[in-house]
Amino acid sequence: MDEPASGPADGPDRPPEPQRTAPLSVLVGALGSLQNAIFPAAAAIFGIGISAKGLMIGIGIGLLIAVAGSVFTYVSWRRLTYTIGTADIRVESGVLSRAARSVPFERIQDVSLEQKLIPRVLGLVAVKFETGAGGGEDLSLTYLTEDAGEELRQVVRERRDAHEGAAAIESGDGHAAAAAPEPAAEVIFAMDPPRLFRFGLFEFSLAVFAVLAGLLQYAETFADLDLFNAELWEMVLEEQGSTIAALGPYMQLAGAIAGLIAVFVIGSVTGMIRVFTRDWGFLLERTARGFRRRRGLFTKTDVVMPIHRVQALKIGTRLIRYRFGWHKLEFVSLAQDAGSSSHVVAPFAQMHEIEPVVEIAGFHLPKPDADWHRASETYRTVHMVMDALPFLLAAIIAGIVLAIASPEWIMVAVPILLLLAAISAGAALYSWQFKRHTLDEQQIIARSGIMSPDTQIATRKKLHSVEVAQGPIARLCGYATLHLGLAGGVFSIPGVPIERALEVRRKVLDTIAATDFSELETA
Repeated sequence: MDEPASGPADGPDRPPEPQRTAPLSVLVGALGSLQNAIFPAAAAIFGIGISAKGLMIGIGIGLLIAVAGSVFTYVSWRRLTYTIGTADIRVESGVLSRAARSVPFERIQDVSLEQKLIPRVLGLVAVKFETGAGGGEDLSLTYLTEDAGEELRQVVRERRDAHEGAAAIESGDGHAAAAAPEPAAEVIFAMDPPRLFRFGLFEFSLAVFAVLAGLLQYAETFADLDLFNAELWEMVLEEQGSTIAALGPYMQLAGAIAGLIAVFVIGSVTGMIRVFTRDWGFLLERTARGFRRRRGLFTKTDVVMPIHRVQALKIGTRLIRYRFGWHKLEFVSLAQDAGSSSHVVAPFAQMHEIEPVVEIAGFHLPKPDADWHRASETYRTVHMVMDALPFLLAAIIAGIVLAIASPEWIMVAVPILLLLAAISAGAALYSWQFKRHTLDEQQIIARSGIMSPDTQIATRKKLHSVEVAQGPIARLCGYATLHLGLAGGVFSIPGVPIERALEVRRKVLDTIAATDFSELETA
């Protein structure tokens, strides 16, 4: 068994003892090696031929890969230790070469627990320490028992809070207070099965067809089939064409409708499966430490996000779900969530459900009387020209080429390209009306999107910098792009008139300069 996570030392003179992860981690690794051996074994069997000899060689190769992977997993487990000190957590690993990494507790943004299917069956969790470093540099321990993982998370939080409290006392903050009993968690957003089913209807996906297309690349390996044989496809099309022609126009129409229905059903089921596996049991709670989000059917995640570490908000939607009032709320944070800096805290919610979550995070939605500013009209004109230019150039080239080669096609190709150019210019003109931003005493808000508008909100005092960027065309036309320095995310507002851009920069920098960051909440 893995040793308890608490108690790094029995006394002041005794150094903390290194600990190992759960022994069952070796079994998880062995099962993973067995899974990795399936494809090479199958490839060997089909490559040699389905015979007694082929089966023996394929199974032998699979067993060899599985055994080698299991041995390496065991040795790696023996060589991996973690030590919980008074100021940091240290992880040492490596078989042939040793590597050691120490992370101070005050650098840890968040501690999350993750359970994939096999570790979940075995009662194991992966403990991930989010440092905000990005680029896959966060620390993780795979795997600990569920109790040990929860205990380790609690110990790290307590040590981190103790260091932050000591720093606050040294800086003269006398009320960096004593810990009070944590109140019970308050559920602020949840998704039950009916909500998940409704969500799945909007998550239409044709990913299954992409998978099938990928498998077709290996069809020649498993069957005597030449997919790149033109005569084969000509024969198939002739047979299908003759069969369809014999059905008559009504049956052809019915077949086309049935095909579309089948595609819709498959896409809906695929989206439904993805939603239920990812967001099953979705629960967002408000705790004494911030937000706690739990979700997942096969892979269960348990993430805690301190309120003061939420840097910005993103409210997004899609074309169809927007017509029914459904939106997605994300927190931009230094910590990572499945490789992204945005934590999804309400994947499918109405605005009246999103508003209280936004307020708890310390933000507010745009007010009805907000002073919105659109992008520059010159920016609009430039983008109209830039979007239409490729089609105009294509129309000119097509006109010249067809005038020489096939004059009869000029009146077909050129008008189509000119129509596409007009549509592109019209779309740029229409979308310009939805590119806007507003600035109030606390926040800066930007919106964009025609049929599915997105909103991004940042607190002015949490911004690190403001950059006014201008390329050659922007300098000539008098507009700029505002790049707001945001920890853990990107916040840019394009096409802002230069006078407005300088005004926003001045106001935001005044807010940053007037903020005493030592007084911001750190607990």
